[in-house]
Amino acid sequence: MSGFQTIRSRAAHLPEDNVDTDVIFPARFLLLMDRDGLGPYLFHDRRFDAKGAPRPGFVLDDPEFAGARILIAGDGFGCGSSREQAVWALVGAGIGCVIAPGFGEIFAANCVKNGLLTIPLPREQVAALGARATAGAIFEVDLDQRALRVDGKTVARIDIAEADRTMLLNGWDETDVILREDGAAIEAFETRHRVAQPWLFQDR
Repeated sequence: MSGFQTIRSRAAHLPEDNVDTDVIFPARFLLLMDRDGLGPYLFHDRRFDAKGAPRPGFVLDDPEFAGARILIAGDGFGCGSSREQAVWALVGAGIGCVIAPGFGEIFAANCVKNGLLTIPLPREQVAALGARATAGAIFEVDLDQRALRVDGKTVARIDIAEADRTMLLNGWDETDVILREDGAAIEAFETRHRVAQPWLFQDR
């Protein structure tokens, strides 16, 4: 996973509250277990009808917002089930940051593990940012400086736990963190284990 880079992009506004993970990534696609390539399934049933024909009017399919890397959402975004594929689909579609009044707790944790930044802000501020996004403003997410900017002006501080910020900036997952924090202890245990039970490590 690559480290989080400053994002400068248009933002798509999806103001509906409580958009759950089944809306983000429908359950019938859960057999797709590879985290790569899930972008086309993002919001699938909002974008396509039962026959696979495109539904008009969905913001991410609007040519004006093509390539938007920031999503401004309603409260409770990512609530519902814990499916990590919802995050994989967002990342696969190029979304690097979601701004909302609140997030599903497990969803937010999965975002950190997969390089997706969530920014919780007060509802009134999110609504105002959504209006600016719809009007064509350019958003900049600078995690290094903890700054959210709109048309070059800082509008909010990115409030994030330092451990999560470090993971995102460095592109670390949980395994990377464990190895960095406890790698020496793990290696020492393995050395002792080989000495105490060498028969487990003999070539067969």
